Amino acid sequence: MDPVTDSAREIVSRSGSNLAFALAVLPRRKRDDMRVFYAFCRVVDDIVDDQGYSLEERRAGLTRWRDLIHGRLTEPLAGIEQEFMELCRSYTLETADLDSIITGMEMDLEPQRFETAADLQYYCYCVASAVGLVSIEIFGYTDPATRVYAEQLGYALQWTNILRDVGEDAREGRLYLPLEDLKRFGLTEKMILDQKPDRAKFERLMKHETDRARSFYKAAAEALPKADRTSMRSAELMRRIYSAILDGMEKDGYRVYERRYRLPKAVMLGEFLRAKFLG
Repeated sequence: MDPVTDSAREIVSRSGSNLAFALAVLPRRKRDDMRVFYAFCRVVDDIVDDQGYSLEERRAGLTRWRDLIHGRLTEPLAGIEQEFMELCRSYTLETADLDSIITGMEMDLEPQRFETAADLQYYCYCVASAVGLVSIEIFGYTDPATRVYAEQLGYALQWTNILRDVGEDAREGRLYLPLEDLKRFGLTEKMILDQKPDRAKFERLMKHETDRARSFYKAAAEALPKADRTSMRSAELMRRIYSAILDGMEKDGYRVYERRYRLPKAVMLGEFLRAKFLG
């Protein structure tokens, strides 16, 4: 597949995600740098999702990015490749964290099943916690405990995403919920994918996963040192948005097959202003 040569600004402007929204609370320099990092994440995710290319072509697209990250490919193309490699040099970003992000994307190239919660947590580390660990290098931090905060918040945000997207994922043949948890609550993979699980059992399963997500949110909140709270305002905005989405799903009985949960625009604006001016 052809490498992406769009700029980070062009890529982010098309995304419309909550993360792009959260970047707006940052100072201009940090916002511009995070825009480049987010654009990298968006591009590698889009490589995986682009069904117009074969599996081999999409693997090759991810390999190109891995080769860039590891220095095996030394001539990035103008656009996001060049911008991202300049960002890596500016902040001396950890190759291991960037490599984990690529690994997480590779896991999504083919339908995945996660037998245990620990298996799912590893996936969440790659696609979310590693993103957080890179992000805090750009945000800036002083206390090593902030790395614990980033890792735990990554688990929380991705677990929330998984619960919110159960219906959408099922329609695409994807299932991220731990199979051991399905069995524990008397459900099967087929029930989830057919979008016809027993309602009471499904709600008990989702409540169980909600409690697990909240444990990650709690661990993140407890780990965030006071000295770094201001620099983490963008991450904290994401925490408030996604924990509120989790609360909304629970109050609504987890109707994830019927609707996609999001916060009202007025609430989003209020959270944005809080993050921008109060921290």
